[in-house]
Parts: sequence; structure tokens; C-alpha cells
Amino acid sequence: MKLVSCSGISIGKDNRQALLADIAKHLLHQRDELAVLRIITTLLPRGIFFNCVQLVIAGQGNWQQEVRNPSITLPAKNSDLAGRYAVSLNNLWPLQGELIFIRHQGGDFSDEERNFLYLVADLAGGMVFQLSQHKYLLTESQSLRKKCECLHILVDITNSVLAHDDIKPLFSDVSREIYRFFGINYIAFAMKADNNADFDIYASCYAPECAPEEQPRQFRFSGELLKWPDTRHTERVVNDDDEYFHQIPALFPGVPGSGELKTACLLPLISRGQPLGVLILAHQRGGFFTKDKRELLEQITARVAIATGNVSDGAKSAPPVDQKSENTRLKNYLQPHDDEHNIIYQSQAMARVMEQIELVAASESTVLILGETGTGKELVAREIHRRSQRNNNTMVKINCAAVPENLLESDLFGHEKGAFTGAISRHIGRFEMANEGTLFLDEIGDMPLRLQPKLLRVLQEREIERLGSSKTIPVHVRLIAATNRDLKQMSVSHDFRSDLYYRLNVFPIYVPSLRERPEDIPLLANYFMRKIARSMQRDIVTIPEEALQQLVRYPWPGNIRELQNVIERAVILTTNTSLNIQLQDLQMAEPVTGRPAEKKVPLAPPPESDEKERLQIIQALRETNGIVAGPRGAALRLGLKRTTLLSRMQRLGISVDDL
Repeated sequence: MKLVSCSGISIGKDNRQALLADIAKHLLHQRDELAVLRIITTLLPRGIFFNCVQLVIAGQGNWQQEVRNPSITLPAKNSDLAGRYAVSLNNLWPLQGELIFIRHQGGDFSDEERNFLYLVADLAGGMVFQLSQHKYLLTESQSLRKKCECLHILVDITNSVLAHDDIKPLFSDVSREIYRFFGINYIAFAMKADNNADFDIYASCYAPECAPEEQPRQFRFSGELLKWPDTRHTERVVNDDDEYFHQIPALFPGVPGSGELKTACLLPLISRGQPLGVLILAHQRGGFFTKDKRELLEQITARVAIATGNVSDGAKSAPPVDQKSENTRLKNYLQPHDDEHNIIYQSQAMARVMEQIELVAASESTVLILGETGTGKELVAREIHRRSQRNNNTMVKINCAAVPENLLESDLFGHEKGAFTGAISRHIGRFEMANEGTLFLDEIGDMPLRLQPKLLRVLQEREIERLGSSKTIPVHVRLIAATNRDLKQMSVSHDFRSDLYYRLNVFPIYVPSLRERPEDIPLLANYFMRKIARSMQRDIVTIPEEALQQLVRYPWPGNIRELQNVIERAVILTTNTSLNIQLQDLQMAEPVTGRPAEKKVPLAPPPESDEKERLQIIQALRETNGIVAGPRGAALRLGLKRTTLLSRMQRLGISVDDL
């Protein structure tokens, strides 16, 4: 190994100008003339910093010293300095730095020595680059691992809270998940009591000295510390020097180690803007609740608050258990759920849908609603909009299957005057109409392939271009889409763009068919009977028990829409106060477990009158949700060509908008 005689070597980073100035200032008072060669180049990636630099002194004395910042102070030397040479670390990018060689005796560096020092600089640069890259990748890996762990706990908490309809087991599972992830041993939920002054406490301890408990301890508590959520809806950390901290150990009476608690984090449980209570987490180590932990705990608490509010609402609306009459029980059940939005349910399947609605409504995420025709996907979309922060703005809807392909693009994005033949004026599209609101795209699976890239661009860029214009228009729209088709399979078969499918499938909600929620059928039948009878000014108050049982057993291939049509026909035929359902018209079948084939309306013989033909077309249009053409259209059900059906609709004065 070749040795170049020198007194010092230093590796510097960043502010080299100040570094060289300090060195030069120190050297110049010892020697008036100094040979300095500076080569500056771009080195390490931005954002990577060294904790220290190493100053190595060789030659006289043979020793080394660690320096904590780039402001390097040379050791005091009385002898004259003979040479100083700075070589750039060429293979580092894009941070700037250099390798500095200084010696006290022997004169300036020769050309041979300088070439050798260039080689040393290249080797040193490669070593520093590899070390810095390793540190950078290690930091990134740790950051990604932390994010994945945070997502895991959020998913686990969400799954846990959705599985309960009672407060105590819900809190027990949430406490266990928090302990497992954070290692927090002392956890309590404080829920407002009926008197609105005290709190019902559910406390759990997971410290090694605590006995394992099947359920959290429950008792009544009153304290000023827990009343702050009424005026402040953010988390709060209290330490053992706080005037109210003595109330924290009181939440864990008789629990070993509670007297040694040093800090606590209080997180309010807020549902629909109303404080329900407080989640209290306590620890024996001061400073435990860092900013990162508090941010994640706030996200967890938001999910727990939603589930807690739903459980509380369900407990308040539960009907008395001593009621015997089926119809009376249905009337009582109807009131809690029968609001202006008409989502009627009592089944667990629909309860899960409502919980999903509650979770996603407050966000800005795209929602994909899945389910068979007639299950009420549009009502779900309206409920999401109603519970969102955009509920004061418009929800605009469009059925992608009901609009002709050559008009759908203009209907969605708008057009300028003269954009095409017949465009006699500017037209504002649905995206602009829904700006700051919600756009509901029904039957998204029937959108033509050529329009799907344009929709994908709008979702990604949040801007549109009208037909006939190159000007971009920013739009801030929340998108909710619905379909009764298998978009995943369609993307595999290239009938639907896979990138658009993944963009839409952020938060899928499956709406169960009517045969998957048979306990809702009597409730829905009773609701439709009352609504339709009221509109027809009929005094109908009951449904025969036998008829209700037959309705429950029928498979309902047309789902809720078919049930509504059956009840409407029954109301027309009823002449007294008990609904007259023609059971033979339903073609009653035994209960089914699989998915039946889609019911089709066979082609009838030529109608005896225009009125009969008109009723047939209307019935087919209702069962296809107003879709005229395509594999799920009314034309196919009636055995007609699309143009023939449209011609007959025009002749008979039938409009899809009137259905």
C-alpha cells in the first residue's frame, strides 16, 4: 500500500465554504502562503445527514479525533504547514462534499501524490455512498413497516367494532387490541350515564400483576376531568403534575400499580357531533404518548365512537319483547328506521351495510355499491351523501345504461356550442353540476369502454374538458358508483378497464338481495302498503298472516322493486281494510339458497288493445329499472328490437322518466 505523508485527513459535508474558511483562517496565521486545490462536486442524496465526521491525523503522532459537526478545528501545531490538498468525492450524488489532506512538513503535494489522492477519494466516496444508502433504505424500510403496522391495527379495530351490538364486549375487544399493539396496560371507557352528570366506567388492566378478567370492571364515577369533551373535541394528555391527575388512578380502584401511573391520554368519543364519553389510556412511564401515537389513537377512537353510537342507538330503538302481534311489532320497528330516506330494515345483513355507510360517509373516498337489480343501491348512495360533509350540496345521478352511447360523453362532461352537429348551445355536464357535491353513476358496468379512460382521468386529475374545448375545468366531486355486474371478472375479460376498476373499488359495499334478508320482507311489505294506500287514499291497515308467510317464502328475483309492484297491485285490488294479495300471481316457490336465474318476461301474443300493450311495456321497463337496450334491457325481455320498442313507447306516450 502506498503511503502519502500528510498530517490530517477530513471528510466534510454540506457547508464546505464555511469549513474551508475556518481551516484557512487557522492555517494562515501560521504561514502566509498556502497551496490549496478545491474540487467541488455534487454528492449524496438530499435529506441524508451524517451525525459526525472523522478527522484523522497521520504522520507525526499518528492519532485520530472525532468531530461532531462540519466546523473542524485543527489541532494546535507549532511547526510550519507544508501542504494542503482537497479532493472531491466524485461518486457521491447529489450531496456536496470533499476529502481534505493536510500535512505540516515535506512541501506541497507532487503530481504523483495528487493522482494517488484522487484514487483514495474515489474509494472513500464509494464507501460513504454505500453507508449512506444503507442508512437511507433502512430508514425508509422502518417507515413503511410502521405504516403497515398502523394499518393493521386500524383494520383489526374496525373488524372488532363491527362484530358487536353490546357495549361491554365491544369495549373489551377494543381494549385488548390497544394493549396488544401499544402495550398500554391501563385502559378505561367512560360513558355518559343516564343522568348526564356521572359516567359509567368500564376499566381493564393488562399489567402482569393484574389478574386476568373476562370482562372489564364496571362502576359509576363522577369527576371534573372527564367533562371536558362537552366543550373540546380533541385529545388531551395529562401528567402527574396536573391538578386533576389524581382522578386517573381512581378509575382503576384496587388495581395493582395504578398508584404508579405517570401520564394519561384522554380521547373523546364523538358520534354525530355529540360527545358520548371518553377513552382513557394510562401508563407508568412519563412522555409515553408521543405525537405519532396520539394521531393513531385518534383514528382508532373515531371508529370506536361510530360503533358506540350505533350500539347506543340500537339499544334505544329496540322494541319491547312482550309484544305478540306481528303487525304491531312491525309498526314499532318501522318508526326508528322509517325516515325520509326509506331505508327499512331489521336484519343483520342490512345492519352491516348501515355500519359501512357510517364509516365511509365522513370521508371523501370513492364508493362502489354492488348488488342485484332492485336491491336499493341508489338509496344507499343517497344515505352516504346525506351523512357526508357534502350533504348541503347537490347529489347528481345518471344511469350509464339508460343514456345512448353517443350522448353519454356529452351528458357527463358537457359540450361547447358547435362541438358537433346539433350542438346549438353550451351544455353543462353532470360533473360540473355535481361540483362540491356527489355524483352517482348507476350501472357503471354498462359504460362504454371508449369513455372509461376519460372517467379515469377525471378521478385522477380532478378536472374535465367539455367536448369541443381544450380548456380544463377543475371539479371537486365525490364519486359513488353502482353496478349489478361482476366488474372484477369483466376486467379480466377486458370488458371493463382494470385500472378504472381498481380506482372505483376503494370501498365496496355489497347490498344483499331480498332473499338474503327475509326478515325484512314483512317490514317492507307493511311500509309499501301504508305508503301506496295513503297515496291512493285507501284505508288499508293490515296484511293477513298467511300472506306475509307466503311473501317471505317467495325468492323475489326482482328484489325490492318486484315486491313494491306486487304490493301496489294488491292495493288496487283491495276493497276493505285487509290487503288482498293474489298469491297465485307470485308463482310461489319453496325457499331458495342459491341464486336463481334472472326472471324474464316471455313474449306475449299480440295485445288485444293498446292499453294492454302499454301495461306490458311499463311492467318490463319497471323490472329493468328503465333500461331499454342491452342484455338487461326491456327490449330483450319483450322479444323486440330496441328501435321497435322505442317506436312503440313513443306511440303509446311512455317515457322512462315517468316510471
